[in-house]
Parts: sequence; C-alpha cells; structure tokens
Amino acid sequence: MLWLWGLTVRINFKFILGSALLTLSHSVLAQMNIFACEPEYAALAKELAPEARIYSATTAMQDPHLVQARPSLIAKMRQADLVICAGAELEIGWLPMLQMKAANAQVRSTDKGLFFAAEHVDTLDKVANVDRSMGDVHSLGNPHLHFSPQRMLDIATALTAKLVQLDAKQANSYQQQLESFSKRWQLSMSKWQASADKLKGMKVIAYHSSFRYLFDFAGIEQVADLEPKPGLPPTSGHLAKLLKRAKQGDITAIVIASYQDKRGAKWLADKANLPIVVLPLSVGGNEESDDLFSLYDSAFTLLTQEYSVEKLKKL
Repeated sequence: MLWLWGLTVRINFKFILGSALLTLSHSVLAQMNIFACEPEYAALAKELAPEARIYSATTAMQDPHLVQARPSLIAKMRQADLVICAGAELEIGWLPMLQMKAANAQVRSTDKGLFFAAEHVDTLDKVANVDRSMGDVHSLGNPHLHFSPQRMLDIATALTAKLVQLDAKQANSYQQQLESFSKRWQLSMSKWQASADKLKGMKVIAYHSSFRYLFDFAGIEQVADLEPKPGLPPTSGHLAKLLKRAKQGDITAIVIASYQDKRGAKWLADKANLPIVVLPLSVGGNEESDDLFSLYDSAFTLLTQEYSVEKLKKL
C-alpha cells in the first residue's frame, strides 16, 4: 500500500506541476507584444501596460527620421500585436518598409493594431503645401510632440482606448493604469509649469525643430536654426549668418539634442561665446532620463540652470 501511496503522490505532483506550467504558459501567451517606434512611446506603453512585452525600434541616441529595416526589427514587428509611433510622417522613411517585410496584417491599419500619436492631438506647424526645396518638412505638423505635457496626457487616454480595443479582458487594468498615470502626470505638470514660468522669454538657437513643443510650453523662442533647411547639416555660410545674429546679445544658449552632431554648434558657441545645452530628446537621452517623468525633469533642470547663469552674468 505504501508504494501505491507514493505513486499517487508522484502522479498528483506531476498533475499539479503540469497545471501550473500550463497556467504560466497561458499567462505568457496572453502578454501583449508592443512595438514602439520611439523610446518615449515605449515608456508610455510601460506606464499603461506594465505586463506587456515592449520593444523600442530606436533609442534616444538615434535620429528617429533615419532607421534601417534591419532583420531584428522585422522580426519584432512580425510578432507585434500593437505598433505605437509618433506619426505625422516622422517614420515615413522606414515604417512602411518594415510593415511590408514583416507581413503582419494586424499592425498595418489604425483600425487594428497600429497607433499614431499625432492623430489624437493637434500638431504645431502644419504646412499646406510641401515640396523638396523646403527640406525635411512634415506637412502634418511637427511630430516631436512628446514634450507637450497636455498632449501626452491626451495621447495616453487614446492609447488606453486602443489597448482596451485589442485586449478587452484587461480593460479594468488598463483603465486603472491610466488613472494612476494621469494623477502622477498632472501633479508633475504643476511642477513643470513652475519651471516653464522661469524660462519664459528665453531665446535660443537650436538644431532642427526637435524641441518645438517644449519651447512652446515654456515660452522659449527659437530665434534661429542650426540647419539651413530642415534635414540639412550646417554650412559655413549659414553659421556665419547665425554668428551675426548671436552678436545681438540676446541669445542665452545653443540647444541641441544628445544624438545630434555637435560640430556646427561648437563652432558657433566658441565664436559667439555661448554655452551649448545638450538636452535628451527622449527617454535614455542622458543618465537622468529613465522614464517620461525624469525626461521632463532633466530637460527643465538643464534649461533653468543655464538661463539662471545667463541672468546672473547680466546683473
């Protein structure tokens, strides 16, 4: 009888272990696969769907306009249940190729698993008519809208609706995550507004229109662009014009993103005796910005420090 009892225990153990593994397997299979085009949207997805598998196609040290359709990206998109991108043509040079090669019908339409952030907010700087002579201009507006606090909150709400659409069984969880994120974000918005108020009236020369929404929120004026045309590197003639503008004495700093070429900015900074402020364009752009909240904190800290120093110099 003892041997029979032992056999029963082993059988029951195997049954329990098998059931546990099956449950775990179903749990893993139930996880949503999210492909984010940029790290800021990977970070937002993590806030709203922390149990999902999230992959970012780019890092903050890359130009999001220029991405190659590598086999690793194709494989990740092929597995994706949801693709989240900025939109407004930011990814137009590489996303269609990825979609074609991945052959994943789920993420080729915004009716299903494709989400463009720009489609859920009003964008700045829309252009009615665009041609090649204008350079890298986005007719649907500036796509770098993750530095607009209110827009990001609106995008979070729209993205939650998309998550619920794709995974209705987890609807309550997604809504709870949105509520938590919204409360924390709104509290931080008050802090960021206080920092923005201190920066109002600041004038900068910046590279591209990468921080257009940040400057709009803070009342910072970008008086000139290091690019002669969007997407083109600085030329000696253009830098000479910028130096002449800088000598008017009202420019606080030259602002560039951490991934952008510093050579033109350094030449101008040396000639005009201006500081260069290197801001993180996205999460991971510097050591301090490891999520959306710290990304904003870092950007405002860097700008406020420089503006305060410049004011003290003029006293």
